[in-house]
Amino acid sequence: MTATELCRACGFTLLAGGDRELRGGVYCCDLLSMVMGRAPADGVWFTVMANQNTVVAALMADVACVVLTEGIRPDEAMLARAAAENIAMATADCPSYEAARRADEALHAK
Repeated sequence: MTATELCRACGFTLLAGGDRELRGGVYCCDLLSMVMGRAPADGVWFTVMANQNTVVAALMADVACVVLTEGIRPDEAMLARAAAENIAMATADCPSYEAARRADEALHAK
């Protein structure tokens, strides 16, 4: 499943890079150092942290897609960095747990 397909299935808003395949499952965390060591490669990371360090952590963990939750939106610099690094970026208006649960169900339905 691609990030585009996941966003469509879960009601997320895709903002950048939807072609990357999602193969690693879901991860919820707002502590960047934990993400770098524990997020699954090619997975989907759910967080409220919206800054360029989030993209760097996603890159270091080889996360395929970052979903900002709770209605948080990235600034243009964050979006540009995500696009340059081939990391899909999306937003969800719901809490991280609910968004991750939806994504997990969608990923396992395929």
